[in-house]
Amino acid sequence: MNKKILIVEDDEMIASMYKTKLEQEGYLVLMANNGAQGLSMAMSQNPDLVLLDIIMPQLDGFSVLQELRSSAKMKSTPIIMLTNLGTDEDKKKGGEYGATDYLVKASLTPTQVGEAIKKYL
Repeated sequence: MNKKILIVEDDEMIASMYKTKLEQEGYLVLMANNGAQGLSMAMSQNPDLVLLDIIMPQLDGFSVLQELRSSAKMKSTPIIMLTNLGTDEDKKKGGEYGATDYLVKASLTPTQVGEAIKKYL
């Protein structure tokens, strides 16, 4: 069965670029365009992995991450922060909140992100 990935990203162009790439690799891809929708979808759809942006409307990625990690069913699901916030402070915060990995969009291609995902699925 295909692994299910949830992309939580408010930039439609970026989200669809990753969706296309991941579907080509055989994943089933779900998309949410804000933090609140992402949180809701993660809880109801049980994705195998979550790609999570930080700066989004309604609920930022760090808040979503904390909520997901406090839920028993999402505790061990890989959650990869995929953002342009690349400071050491942000990376540290991601780690403290339970992110599986922290990737900076600007320094990676979709193929490289795909390689990172494979490590966790």
